[in-house]
Amino acid sequence: MATLSDFNEMITKKVRIGKSYIGGGESVKIQSMCTVKTSETDDAVRQILSLEDAGCEIIRVSVLDEADAKAIKNIKDKIHIPLVADIHFSYKLALSAIENGCDKVRINPGNIGSEVNIKAVADCIKAHKIAVRVGSNTGSIEKEFYEKFGRNEKSLVESALKSVSILEKYGVGDIVISVKASDVRLTVDAYRLLSQKTRYPLHIGVTEAGTEQAAVVKSSVALGSLLLDGIGDTLRVSITDDPVKEIYAAKRILRAVGLDKNFVDVVSCPTCGRCCWNSMQFAQKVTSYVEKISKPLKLAVMGCVVNGPGEAKDCDLGIAGSGNYCVIFKNGEILKRVGADKAEEEFLKEVDKILND
Repeated sequence: MATLSDFNEMITKKVRIGKSYIGGGESVKIQSMCTVKTSETDDAVRQILSLEDAGCEIIRVSVLDEADAKAIKNIKDKIHIPLVADIHFSYKLALSAIENGCDKVRINPGNIGSEVNIKAVADCIKAHKIAVRVGSNTGSIEKEFYEKFGRNEKSLVESALKSVSILEKYGVGDIVISVKASDVRLTVDAYRLLSQKTRYPLHIGVTEAGTEQAAVVKSSVALGSLLLDGIGDTLRVSITDDPVKEIYAAKRILRAVGLDKNFVDVVSCPTCGRCCWNSMQFAQKVTSYVEKISKPLKLAVMGCVVNGPGEAKDCDLGIAGSGNYCVIFKNGEILKRVGADKAEEEFLKEVDKILND
């Protein structure tokens, strides 16, 4: 898998999250968050394992009470990826979550009480050698910065950096920062500004992005823009739906920007009146056939020979229709002509040969 070092010479600080690392040129890690109550341990573990299977690399859970904090220890014994505890308002819950083994804690220093409370959490973070994420979103901009700048990228960034400075004051150095908004333009502007002001690793995402289709579009535009700029060390695609969908969307974004090359890329034309076979349905079949294959390959399913071997010359293998037959081509050269009724079967045989090489 390609890393941000291939995109950007200004590498962020490397921070350990459990047995994983973010920043410092490491691969961009995919995150999600449990939608079940953390103290419902069996349900939480079941959901996390399904997310792991989909490709999740870091999982976050809410800590609303002491039962949630204590459940972290049991959950961690049954999962295989780093666990982040998300805490607001209670420094005692932050302490408990850390003591129970979370690999990273997400807090807002501004809402967990006095300096004494903040120092207690900072000391606990250092003692357990874990990381912390702080940041801001459009609902948590510090009053002083809102009054000074309004609701924009400057107030978001300055609010986040204030939280960072509080933790630095007490000697915490393994910090991850986020500056999220539900507005795509504001999100991109905020992260671009933040990346100029810090070398801490950045957690990127569009907050409150909405239901699946809207969320995927918003996140693809925002996160794709940032990743192509070399900004972002870990990400979450927020979707109001089954969180497994967040993982698939995140993987597709990383693939689209070239940060994940270990997959089978299926390209296909949208078809037109020249298409004389059901290439649209077959493209979907091929995509499903190779969806979980981790191998850098490129396949093409094209509607006709006009868009066949020529446009898909860079593909390892492709198929294109032409009247009552189809042509199967390899690296731009025609491999064989087959009858339309045998085309799908013959193409998948050739796919299997490549996959088994």
